[in-house]
Amino acid sequence: MIGLGTIINTAAVIAGGIIGLLFGKLIPERIQKTLIMCNGICVMFIGVAGAMAKMLTLKDGVFDTQKSLLLVLAMVLGTIVGELVNLEKQITRFGDWLKRKTKSTQDNGFTDAFITASCTVCIGAMAVIGAINDAMFHDYSILITKSIIDLITICIMTCTLGKGAAFSAIPVFLFQGIITVLAKLIMPVMTDLALADLSMVGSVLIFCVGLNLIRDKKVPVANMLPAILFAIGFSFIPGLN
Repeated sequence: MIGLGTIINTAAVIAGGIIGLLFGKLIPERIQKTLIMCNGICVMFIGVAGAMAKMLTLKDGVFDTQKSLLLVLAMVLGTIVGELVNLEKQITRFGDWLKRKTKSTQDNGFTDAFITASCTVCIGAMAVIGAINDAMFHDYSILITKSIIDLITICIMTCTLGKGAAFSAIPVFLFQGIITVLAKLIMPVMTDLALADLSMVGSVLIFCVGLNLIRDKKVPVANMLPAILFAIGFSFIPGLN
């Protein structure tokens, strides 16, 4: 059964999309382009902060880094798997299908907006642990917090990228819904260390999303998503943490 937290989160994304559509029409194109750059820079810094929070350590007054090998291995192996499966192509096909079904064929940026927004709101430990807590303990406080963040994020992205961003509600519902249904199987695996490593790799992917917002040449973030699964698996290997 889908948890209440996921339903609230999905509704928040839809609400953010609707608000963004209404206000986006009032914002001149020149300002929208600048806002896209601003949004991209903010997303990049959020990604950097999330990754550095897990990688930086302070010992005897000196900063050092940890988990570098885990990050490199997870990203490289995850990208190889993602490229072989070509997740980006599969998600693009779904985005193009949505574009046709919603009669948005004139919106050239629809699919890119959908992919960018979907990666932004689905990647991260909050989605995973929030869905598990919702299923196992009927505690949806984490997903309520995530809902507020997602509402604001999707509102801004819909204003600047277009209505494709609003349809990220679909992957949010499916991703968190599946985790909720499988919570009993997933929960033993999601140790504190696994969540920390998931958050670190997820933050790097979020940085890549921000990078895509500020430049024309795109990083295939969707093809890098399996890196998250490798990060969780590597958390159980001594010597990589």
